[in-house]
Amino acid sequence: MALKKEKNQKLYYSISEVAQMFEVNESTLRFWEKEFDVIRPRKTAKGTRFYKQEDIDAVRLIYHLVKERGMTLAGARQKLKDNKETTVRQEDIVNRLKQIKEELLSMKEAFDAIGPADSVESFE
Repeated sequence: MALKKEKNQKLYYSISEVAQMFEVNESTLRFWEKEFDVIRPRKTAKGTRFYKQEDIDAVRLIYHLVKERGMTLAGARQKLKDNKETTVRQEDIVNRLKQIKEELLSMKEAFDAIGPADSVESFE
């Protein structure tokens, strides 16, 4: 998943910020909001959406099911209805494994940049 993490947690996020986090169109978020009742951003009188962290967590879960696992919207809705807790745990595990993979790849790149040691003597 191409989720970009925010270092400073905000209370509310705009639809454009959430769309950037998941690299999806704003129209996709509006569509998912209609399809999944777990996404409930606050709206101003003019209809401007503001997403709380719980909304972003719901978007993350739907993104995982639809974009990463390739489920249909109906399949994702059923999965959330049948067993949301297990689905949340599985998505969390997948994200942790992705973070570990990124850290390992970063370490590998750092080691590759150093290159092979000329001799054992350089470490003594």
